[in-house]
Amino acid sequence: MHHVRVLLFDGVQSLDVSGPVEVFANAGAYRVTTASPGGRPVRTSSGLTLIPDGPLDDGPLDGGPLDGGPPNDGPLNGGPLGAGPPDTLVVPGGAGTRLPPPEVVEWLRRNGDRPKRVMSVCTGAFLLAEAGLLDGRRATTHWHYCATLAKRYPEVTVEPDPIFVRDGGVFTSAGVTAGIDLALALVEEDLGRDAALMVARALVMFLRRPGNQAQFSAQLSAQTAHREPLRDVQRLIIEHPEADLSVTALAAHANLSPRQFARAFAAETGISPGRYVDRVRLETARRLLEETTDGVAEVAKAAGYGTPEAMRRAFLGAIEVSPAEYRRRFSRNS
Repeated sequence: MHHVRVLLFDGVQSLDVSGPVEVFANAGAYRVTTASPGGRPVRTSSGLTLIPDGPLDDGPLDGGPLDGGPPNDGPLNGGPLGAGPPDTLVVPGGAGTRLPPPEVVEWLRRNGDRPKRVMSVCTGAFLLAEAGLLDGRRATTHWHYCATLAKRYPEVTVEPDPIFVRDGGVFTSAGVTAGIDLALALVEEDLGRDAALMVARALVMFLRRPGNQAQFSAQLSAQTAHREPLRDVQRLIIEHPEADLSVTALAAHANLSPRQFARAFAAETGISPGRYVDRVRLETARRLLEETTDGVAEVAKAAGYGTPEAMRRAFLGAIEVSPAEYRRRFSRNS
């Protein structure tokens, strides 16, 4: 069976642990074990106590002899955790990652490249980064901590938008429930779409969200402009996504030249006008598909795409599903 090992430490977020564990356990083709420094019980950030299957530090990850000596029967060598490196290593997040536990970081530094794949949930990305496992890689984490991750670890290319990112054998996911989406994606990769759908149904979930789905709304992920004319432009875009929102039109609304407007908007919001419009239109279309029974053509017009085909291209490019498939997965009326 595919072996999944989950790291535990004091201050871990309980749902970062239980969410992926439930997904893998319900899939039926995985053996899930947990390990903590010294094999000690850990207290989660919500006050729950978790008892691990064994310690991290009882032997080498591959279960071989220590320093060339004879094999032992500890948890990493045939005991509760079993011999051999896990196929998947899960590194959850939580308050305990704010000051990365030295024992966990050192263990990851020595052993983190041994499993076939490593996945972090939420701020678990900070532990991977501290151990050097994200150097030169793309990664994500909870939207609130993306800027901190990027500043603290400049060798990491932080992508704040997706709910999860894959770079080779390293997977990172956004806040809390995104770890469930990532675990479902791994089940689908291992066992196929039908198996992932079975797990999603068993957990009374929508089928997993695509990895490129945005973590947070366009309005809130961009900064609010300082100057009133630019704030007016942001309100115009949000309230009238169907309007002419070209740079020329928006610049005229702000009484600036197109070049001045584009430069000022990007400087004050952290995003170009065109990308902001794209995000707002995509978010508007998603909301209408989720909350209304309007036809695809009506949604495309209301969101500013004009035609269903233009909206379809936008959806496929941004979140890798068509509007029809998105509605099938997420509509509140289905």
